[in-house]
Amino acid sequence: MKTTSVPVAYMPLIDAAPLIVGQEMGFAEAEGISLELIAAPSWSSVRDMLAFGRVDLAHLLSVVPVAMALRLGGVTNPMSAVSVLSVNGNVIGVSRALEARLRAAGYPFDFADAAAAGAALAKVTQGGLTIGVPFPFSMHVELLQVWRSSTPLASVPLDIRTVPPPMMAQALASGEIDAFCVGEPWGSVSVENGAGALLLPGRAIWSFAPEKVLATRADWAETEPHLLGRVMRTVWRAGKWLADPSSRTAAAELLSRPRWLDVPAELVDRALTGELAISPDGEVRDVPGFLEFHHGAANFPWRSQGKWIATQLATRTGMDPSAAARQAADVFRSDLYRAALDGTGADMPGASEKLEGSLIHPTAVASTRGQMILDTDVFFDGRIFDPTT
Repeated sequence: MKTTSVPVAYMPLIDAAPLIVGQEMGFAEAEGISLELIAAPSWSSVRDMLAFGRVDLAHLLSVVPVAMALRLGGVTNPMSAVSVLSVNGNVIGVSRALEARLRAAGYPFDFADAAAAGAALAKVTQGGLTIGVPFPFSMHVELLQVWRSSTPLASVPLDIRTVPPPMMAQALASGEIDAFCVGEPWGSVSVENGAGALLLPGRAIWSFAPEKVLATRADWAETEPHLLGRVMRTVWRAGKWLADPSSRTAAAELLSRPRWLDVPAELVDRALTGELAISPDGEVRDVPGFLEFHHGAANFPWRSQGKWIATQLATRTGMDPSAAARQAADVFRSDLYRAALDGTGADMPGASEKLEGSLIHPTAVASTRGQMILDTDVFFDGRIFDPTT
């Protein structure tokens, strides 16, 4: 079979692993393709490379395709999120000065209780908070807004600034920002450099947040369905491999290489195992499900996830939330996912939408093979999103 090269943009983050592993471990070759992975310096670069045809697919923030459908951010080419590459994986970190004030006030840094962390941070904040995020349209911002709205942080003036992930530790060390929300390994890099401490995993705010998606232009998805399917099967098999605990050591070594993340393998391993060092003093916290690549239908692009993102964006930008949900309803393409993965043995849910935030325990649901168990997907404040209203 002749190998077809497919250009794909990505940001150097651990959650780009399904693409990197897909290429490096032979899953792409098995589909007769080669992923031409192109690292970008920022999320705006990734978006623009995809929107204007430099690449055909991208490792993209889950919020970006929805924002584009709502004509937010200046670039509005129709995009499709054809599969979810990763769930969770973000961390919220604070400067050493804020860490010292929190510890002086008796905060235990349990790295678990979002309500207590928000109350403690609001109590020691002086004036306001400047928080770095990788992009204005991102799950990082949405998690911060959910957290802020249900804690005393709601009364604290908040300045959210865009900082590329690899620059986050430097921005914290220089005092440009007081805190951050970022994907790994860049939170752990700030700890390793002595610039900050980790306060919360994103999972403590929403326990099953779609973080990155495999995105493509909507017209390319229509004109190249067979090639798209080969890429989707590649990353699905790579995600399944990554989710196997026996793969972690090899995955950490592979991702740490200079060609990819260029960080010590030990930092990559922290995210893959969920055993994170939260302070330069070496305190470690265990976070089951810190970053998920496969289990619990993690790769399925639930239309309800796209609608939730749309209502969040609409609420913050003065749009009608119901109209926004309808406008963005077709961005998360569960139909393309079902078609591409048919015949692989992938278990498909019977529905394409669900109540987001309603699963307080792992729950068996109807599926094609009858073996699907969805993980908890609760918000820390108990909110539930109904995509049908």
